[in-house]
Amino acid sequence: MAPRRLKQRILCLWFPELATDRICRRDRGRSWRSGDAVEPLAVYGKRRNAHRLICINAPARKAGIALGEGLSDACARVPHLRTEEEIPEADEALLAALADWCDRYTPLVALSGDDGLLLDITGCAHLFEGEEALLEDCVTRLSAQGFTVRASVADTVGAAWACARAKGGVIAPGGQRDVLEPMSLSLLRLEENCVAALNKVGLKRIVDVLDRPRAPLASRFGGELVRRLDQALGLEGEPISPRLHIPALVAERRFFEPISRQEDVEAIILALGDHIKAQLEDRGQGGRAFEVALFRVDGVVNRLMVGTSGPIREPSFILRLFREKLKSVGDELDAGFGYDLVRLSVLEAQSCTPGQLDLSGARDEDEDLAQLVDRLGARLGIARVARFLPGDSHMPEKRAALVPAATVREDAIFWPDEHLLWDNTSLERPLRLLARPEPVEAVAMVPEGPPLRFRWRKALYEVARSEGPERIAPPWWQGPQPTRDYFRVEDSEGRRFWLYREGLFEREVPNPRWFLQGLFS
Repeated sequence: MAPRRLKQRILCLWFPELATDRICRRDRGRSWRSGDAVEPLAVYGKRRNAHRLICINAPARKAGIALGEGLSDACARVPHLRTEEEIPEADEALLAALADWCDRYTPLVALSGDDGLLLDITGCAHLFEGEEALLEDCVTRLSAQGFTVRASVADTVGAAWACARAKGGVIAPGGQRDVLEPMSLSLLRLEENCVAALNKVGLKRIVDVLDRPRAPLASRFGGELVRRLDQALGLEGEPISPRLHIPALVAERRFFEPISRQEDVEAIILALGDHIKAQLEDRGQGGRAFEVALFRVDGVVNRLMVGTSGPIREPSFILRLFREKLKSVGDELDAGFGYDLVRLSVLEAQSCTPGQLDLSGARDEDEDLAQLVDRLGARLGIARVARFLPGDSHMPEKRAALVPAATVREDAIFWPDEHLLWDNTSLERPLRLLARPEPVEAVAMVPEGPPLRFRWRKALYEVARSEGPERIAPPWWQGPQPTRDYFRVEDSEGRRFWLYREGLFEREVPNPRWFLQGLFS
């Protein structure tokens, strides 16, 4: 028998005073509600070529201030009204931080306009003893952080959005029609001109259009009205777009008493790693990217992410990587008043075949190299640890390329003359080359001889000894290109350079040019 699919449940959070709450939290701290009474406060912005109020707090509303009112009129009627200009970037950052915090309930969190969030809590409510308890816990925690919030749970995004702005609460599964009927048509997320056109003909509530034929409504008021109505009733699907990547696996632990010591955090990571390992073994997979999310009591979320060069699932090694990450973060990771939730997530997983030990029980050298790459990547960033990837060319700048080490498998790397590369050639050519050859001014005794002195980056170098030339000709199928004669030179202070002369004298070019391509360490 096929498993029964759970019915979608959406939690909508509306922050009607987001801008004013941000100002109060900035001036008085997160617990500003427990202090003295707050004066009337309004945030204004330029709308329709005039400064209008776009956000007001409860005291301003009690004083008779209304949203959309002109700034000068409001200040004239309420002289003690405090006003500040809007900062959209600050409000967007605050809403993003709230969405990050809501990840404690579900990984499916999406933004809803400039003042709301949508959470897909399908299958999550039982972890919080039901939807009512989840809603109450969310609203209580947000209120304690200084936010004015209204929330609603429904089967559809449209119904949850409308109910959050009307009265809030939990709508029973399948009961969105009865709840939506008495509401205003503006709660269907319609354009103002569409709502105004509906009101002109006496259609003001949702019940007025519920049972009307769809075709006349669409032809007169546009297809958006029909689409929004069907979405709210659940007749048309409306998926949400989560902000963050949905992890492949998740393990978390909540605490009645917050923890703050690094030793406690490491112990929890190790314990969660055991749960992750069991799930990965059942799938025959290993993790390539892991994330630890530390949810602070005050609402701040600290995230640490590490990547690996190959699939792993051993808890001790996962902990070792995060230890390196914690060392690199240092004092930037502030525990504040402690963490009440720690979550370990596998962001990316792939097939993992158990390794075969040799008869002596020793590990492969490639495994040790992979662990070294992972540890350096955890400390410095996985993209900053690079290795050489061979190229199909004999030209020095194309023979090898530096690529992130974690993206290259050892068995994919093959150097055709590996024994020469590390035994002899490593002494004849510098390990790392400049991004592109840089021109130098060189003086030689004879036109095709080694340089006696050269000027590079406005500094003059006297050549004490030199070796060469090593002649390298470009591929003939790429068209006529000058031949290069390479020289290894050492100046009077012991610095070694790798220079080449471009073009054969009087055979390819009248006056060859000199370039510096690499330096020996």
